Amino acid sequence: MQRIAKFYKVSLEQFKTDWADTFGSEEEETLQNIYEEIKLPRRATSGSAGYDFYAPMHLVLKPGETVKIPTGIRAEMEEGWVLKCYPRSGLGFKYRLQMNNTVGIIDSDYFYSDNEGHIFSKITNDTKEDKTIDIGRGEGFMQGIFVEYGITVDDDATETRNGGFGSTTLKL
Repeated sequence: MQRIAKFYKVSLEQFKTDWADTFGSEEEETLQNIYEEIKLPRRATSGSAGYDFYAPMHLVLKPGETVKIPTGIRAEMEEGWVLKCYPRSGLGFKYRLQMNNTVGIIDSDYFYSDNEGHIFSKITNDTKEDKTIDIGRGEGFMQGIFVEYGITVDDDATETRNGGFGSTTLKL
């Protein structure tokens, strides 16, 4: 196995900013506790491809509900690699938990963005069986898999990223 990446927490200040943008203001002590308990993604077994991301708070999603989750996590990886994020397969199978962008793509240069490369997840309970999803704080809800990629022989991209969603769209 190639060792090509490392997970970190974003700074407490970045986490507070992104939490407030998502959920509104929260007491300083409450946010500090949430931040301190954030667990870095891990593989469950030596044969697992996916790194489990853990919920920073208790999540209850009724059928059709959506939530945007600031994970508090960033990923530094070598150039030529991407982190692909998916719902944990058991949640997708049992509840039809869906990522709103189907697959989260975390590029290697996202780590250096103004928001410290803070990884978010926006998930929806897309159940057809009227099931409510209940994910406890600290439970796995998403998995990330590092994948190597290639580029075309005539690729001439030279721009650098500074931002999240849509920041790498080439304007012709």
